[in-house]
Amino acid sequence: MSKLRLGVNIDHVATVRNARGGDNPDPVRAALLAEAAGADGITAHLREDRRHIRDEDIVALSRDLKVPLNLEMAATDEMLSIALKAKPHAACIVPEKREERTTEGGIDCVGQFARLKPIVAALSGAGIRVSMFIEPDRKQIDAAHNLGAPVVELHTGAYAHATGEGRDRILGHIHNAAEFGADLGLEIHAGHGLTFDNVKPIAAIAHIRELNIGHFLIGEAVFIGLEASIRHMRRLMDEARA
Repeated sequence: MSKLRLGVNIDHVATVRNARGGDNPDPVRAALLAEAAGADGITAHLREDRRHIRDEDIVALSRDLKVPLNLEMAATDEMLSIALKAKPHAACIVPEKREERTTEGGIDCVGQFARLKPIVAALSGAGIRVSMFIEPDRKQIDAAHNLGAPVVELHTGAYAHATGEGRDRILGHIHNAAEFGADLGLEIHAGHGLTFDNVKPIAAIAHIRELNIGHFLIGEAVFIGLEASIRHMRRLMDEARA
């Protein structure tokens, strides 16, 4: 079974920084620590209201990182312009509402197909690898494939918040969705709400190639340090893969 990549989202280091203003803690420093701890990539979500990551963070990350940068972005003209200028390795298109605390679900590739098509084309034309953050649903996967995105990231939030038989049922949906997407030739990623306690069943799904995890790792870093948090997550993922 292929090694599962770990992308570390450093948004919430910036959330802590912005709570007081100023420059500390520095999300770029966190990204470099994550890189040193074995992260295969760094994810940063530049939101329209700049509630955590700022434009200058994207500039610095693009300049300083040796591992790939994955820019999470809303499907807007402003974010498209920033992505085309920054030229990250990848851009993950996510839904965004100003009132939400975090991304609450997958983007609707079916209902927003016409609006998303030119954005995907522009990013792809610039050599940026496009990912669609979607629910583990065959219609959404089909639409993402028809948009021309080579990657889909399956939203695992419902799985993370479920318990018992409900969690098992949702895990089955994710497994089936990953298999369906891989059969179409898509690269499958997953993320949202993953922790030390729930990551292994997701990590064990053979068709998933990458997990993107952020909030939990940053929170756990308060207690055990960022590098230890990432190394332990990496260990759990490797155990599940084996």
